[in-house]
Amino acid sequence: MNQLDQYLVDIFKSLAHPIRINILKILKDGPKCVCEILPLLDSEQSNASQHLTVLKNSGVIGRWKEGTQVMYGVLDQEVYQLMGIAQSILVNQLERAKDAILSGE
Repeated sequence: MNQLDQYLVDIFKSLAHPIRINILKILKDGPKCVCEILPLLDSEQSNASQHLTVLKNSGVIGRWKEGTQVMYGVLDQEVYQLMGIAQSILVNQLERAKDAILSGE
């Protein structure tokens, strides 16, 4: 596997958890302080921090300080297009499954 393929694998791995998807949804409207993110997650602070680190290490989000606040933001808005495509695939799969059930397959 070449390096570009490995980066792609890393991005998909980083998205493969409900808490990380939720973090991306929280960040959709723009960067947020970690103090704004944590209360919106159904997770312990240490667990949420680990998920933020996974997203940061894969290059999906960035982390910086503004004064005393630690901020997080999505680096490439295309990640939301990727999530939308994945949702479309899921809807298509559900439709095919429903059609198969209704047709008795």
